[in-house]
Amino acid sequence: MALCGLNSEQYKAATTSAGANLIVASAGTGKTSTIVARIAYLLKEQSVKPEHILLLTFTNKAASEMLSRVQRYFDKSVVDKIESGTFHAVSYRLLKRLGKDIKLKTPKDLKILLKTIVERRRFDHIDSPIKPYQSSYLYDLFSLYQNSTIELSFSRWLEEQGSEHGVYFDIYEDIFEEFLALKKEYGYVGFNDLLILMVNSLKNDRDIRFSEVLVDEYQDTNILQNSLIDAFNKKSLFCVGDYDQSIYAFNGADIKIIGSFQDRYKNAKIFKLNKNYRSTSKILSLANRVIKNNPRLYDKELEVTRGGECEAPKLLVYEELFEQYHSISALIKNSKTPYEDIAVIFRNNASADGIEATLRELGVSCKRKGGVSFFDSREVKAMIELISVVVNPKDMMAFIHIFEYAKGVGSALSKEIFEGLFKLGDGDIYRGFFHPKDISNPFKTRAKNYQLGLFDDYGGFGSVSRFYRLGFEDAFLSNPILKHVKLNEDGAKFIYYFYKFLKNSTRIKNPKTLVSHVLFSDIFASISDILATNRATRKDGSIDESLKQEAKEKIIRKGYLLQDIAKNYSLSERFLNAITLGSGEMSEGEGVNLLSIHASKGLEFTEVFVIDLMDGRFPNRKLMSKGGSLEEERRLFYVATTRAKDRLSLSFAKYDKIKKITYTQSPFLVEAGLIS
Repeated sequence: MALCGLNSEQYKAATTSAGANLIVASAGTGKTSTIVARIAYLLKEQSVKPEHILLLTFTNKAASEMLSRVQRYFDKSVVDKIESGTFHAVSYRLLKRLGKDIKLKTPKDLKILLKTIVERRRFDHIDSPIKPYQSSYLYDLFSLYQNSTIELSFSRWLEEQGSEHGVYFDIYEDIFEEFLALKKEYGYVGFNDLLILMVNSLKNDRDIRFSEVLVDEYQDTNILQNSLIDAFNKKSLFCVGDYDQSIYAFNGADIKIIGSFQDRYKNAKIFKLNKNYRSTSKILSLANRVIKNNPRLYDKELEVTRGGECEAPKLLVYEELFEQYHSISALIKNSKTPYEDIAVIFRNNASADGIEATLRELGVSCKRKGGVSFFDSREVKAMIELISVVVNPKDMMAFIHIFEYAKGVGSALSKEIFEGLFKLGDGDIYRGFFHPKDISNPFKTRAKNYQLGLFDDYGGFGSVSRFYRLGFEDAFLSNPILKHVKLNEDGAKFIYYFYKFLKNSTRIKNPKTLVSHVLFSDIFASISDILATNRATRKDGSIDESLKQEAKEKIIRKGYLLQDIAKNYSLSERFLNAITLGSGEMSEGEGVNLLSIHASKGLEFTEVFVIDLMDGRFPNRKLMSKGGSLEEERRLFYVATTRAKDRLSLSFAKYDKIKKITYTQSPFLVEAGLIS
């Protein structure tokens, strides 16, 4: 039974009675074992039905690993009934169960959608030295706003953040009003929208009930996620977290949520896991010396369980930045520790380039979390967008992404073309192409509004005769969409390729067959040629034809790989949803692990190098000036150092010869007692 191997602290937590329970689980204290034991206890001792258990985690991988351990004690048919996964994945499945029509879009998709709205605005009528936010940053701000409050308006929240953009608040509010309306019109749902929809659905539909909701990494929850936890109809709550490892403030995580647990829940019980099974006494002693400088939300004292001789953490000091990277790479090359059990951890992604380059120079294999995955390559994304628009002819974002490859057609124009086809087809661009309504002007207009930056309007029609010599079908030439005054010949050709692709694809239901159809279509051939040409262009602007051919072959190989993945699905819609919701949590490859601190969370390694411990870089003073805090930077240091099991090395350099910057050591090295 899962309870047998627990220590007394873990046992008390895992077998506590129903209610509001918070388990403060310090680094390496066996929180996963405690959660697994709690689930086993609910199933066996409390006779809770598996479908009445909800496990919320911050990665699907974490949920999968926990349930695989539960499966050691229970039949797979039982474990499979437990609802588990990330806040977003769980919300998606439950909303589909409730019959909600969801067209899930990634942040990149929605940023482009927002850009099409912002591009139609002008801000130059406002006399201000402050420049308006770019659309991408504005989207990130709005996302942070959604995660940070459920009460304030966007403008009021910006005010409370100390924004100097007050003169633009009315325009920003109107932009997002249009943005939300557009998402609603096309049924688009972003990741934050999933949680908001779930919260609202739970208020109106009480049929979804759980005996217990378990939350992993509770210290990283934000206001929106916490509102979802509270919205679930449940008898018991079991939250596991460590305030000393709260490191996601940039994403709206609020440490006050875990800190106020006792105040918010009646008769709340607090359990503490203090016995560390991961690190040596000397590593833990260093980590504790630093983190004790932060406020203590709950009393705790991390205890060491490992005995025997151990190495003290090492301080490595270098005169120059790249000397540090070369030296550490050499140390790793000569280490007796298997490369897979070594991690290089850094505060800023810029640090990774130097260490990765020097490791590869020495022939040391390494893998870097956050590298470009298969699904992030442009050719694979283009194939997926083409499939998306076949599966859902109302998918404006897929259309806009595809038309990024159309010469002379920007995101704003492609949106207008889509809206025109949408109008011609009564909400279906397939009908807009092949059975268009008799409408003289299919293009959407919006009234000018000087105050809200709406100046320009649709500029009239161009003659279709300008495209006669291009050899288009008569049925295509008669479509009013070609009358858009801003459409040039290259853009018209691209629309024609798309027209022919769509014409021959709508009857294909099997995702593998559909991928094959995309792979050998004229429109994908055009996209492939653009990508291959870009990849084969020399610095002088000339094209290396052999390199271009090689690039095309690589693109085709990725197409066949996507075909192979698609064969596991019977419906194209399920194939697309699986790709959107699931992503690799570690880049492919073997060797030394190169990780940001955020990416290292929850992992452990025999040997760890924490690099670039210079004041300014770690702690990151720039991010601190933008709303971060020294306390969060200190928590990041604590997380980084407690990834190490046996050996820990901390390094810094005094000078960067490229940027000509002189550095001093991080204050955390002083707090750790390594520098006086």
